[in-house]
Amino acid sequence: MNKTLLARRYRHERFFMRCGLAGIALAFFFLALLLVLVIGQGWRTFLTASIQLEVQLDSSIIGAAGEESPLRYQKLLKDALRQHFPQVKKRQEKKQLYQLLSFSGAVELRQLVQEQPDLLDTRATVWLPAASAAERYLKGGIDPNLAEEQRGISDKQLLWLDTLAAQEAVELSFNSGFFTNADSRDAELAGIGGALLGSFYSLLLAFLFSFPVGVLAAVYLELFAPRNRWFDFIEINVNNLAAVPSVIFGLLGLSIFINFFGLPRSSSLVGGLVLSLMTLPTIVIAARAALAAVPPSLLAAALSLGATKMQGVFHHVLPNAIPGILTGAIIGMARALGETAPLLMIGMVAFIVELPEGVADSTTALPVQIFLWADSPERGFVERTSAAIIVLLFFLLLMNAVAIYIRNKMEDK
Repeated sequence: MNKTLLARRYRHERFFMRCGLAGIALAFFFLALLLVLVIGQGWRTFLTASIQLEVQLDSSIIGAAGEESPLRYQKLLKDALRQHFPQVKKRQEKKQLYQLLSFSGAVELRQLVQEQPDLLDTRATVWLPAASAAERYLKGGIDPNLAEEQRGISDKQLLWLDTLAAQEAVELSFNSGFFTNADSRDAELAGIGGALLGSFYSLLLAFLFSFPVGVLAAVYLELFAPRNRWFDFIEINVNNLAAVPSVIFGLLGLSIFINFFGLPRSSSLVGGLVLSLMTLPTIVIAARAALAAVPPSLLAAALSLGATKMQGVFHHVLPNAIPGILTGAIIGMARALGETAPLLMIGMVAFIVELPEGVADSTTALPVQIFLWADSPERGFVERTSAAIIVLLFFLLLMNAVAIYIRNKMEDK
């Protein structure tokens, strides 16, 4: 062979390998950049800031049993803030001072008094949640060197917060409310609890609806169906359904499940049905591939020993194909977890402030919650959006890791 030609072939091979390595490096770079940006913006959400105040719980204002409206408790908090900063006299300054505390502080104070009625007519030291802008500053999310109109918090508010911090009247703690609260107009109160429950119910229903139907359809198509024109027609349509845009399934769910059958709009029940339709072709294709990977000799041996074809399939072939089937099903569920378009079409984009108690209750899903927060002009929701993305990525990685573990474990067995 010509040495020049051989050297050129080797050069082409080395160039191809370098292009492959460059592609992998570029993919890892953008992945790392995404994670750095998301984690850098969202990690502060997992912390919450509280402000310590001494509040005079006057029963003449909040009632002898503390049953009055939270607005009455809001008046007590305003009095406590003015006593803590007696130099604040002007009306505009007082308004800025009151904005340091979240309105939920009045609700929490009311709940505390109702749980401990002995606190009535006493001066109690309580920790109350800071408002969104104050919380972001206390967590280091606002640069005090920026111009006042750019940071969303005034110079006087910064001075008051620094004073509270110097007096050790500020505390940072784990933000458990982010995982237990539903959505809220106030960024410091908004959480993903409702969205997590909505995603859980929807995925559970999608799995219960699509997995048995998908596996049985794959068993029939791969091992029982006669090879004819009808088989080719069904196979082509199953493969095409796997490539249909997800928004089409949302339109299908809107027209059939909601408009025709009258199922509750914006519910996990309809969401689960829509996601099951979307994941069904993926499960069928994955299950067929797993069944085809089982050696035909296994079924032939069972038939030679007197077993019927159904016995051979369900007692020998199907158990050996379960690792691949489960892997495909979990990957399909992971794809469904990140879908937004079909859920938007069935109304799961609604603003829901209550946690769902069942599959028929109105709710939202985690990717839809991210969509809603990303569209909000409130700066506090930027951190909430990134934190929700972190949680979503965590569950996606967890589901894929579980799929790999199940596949390896069952294959070894």
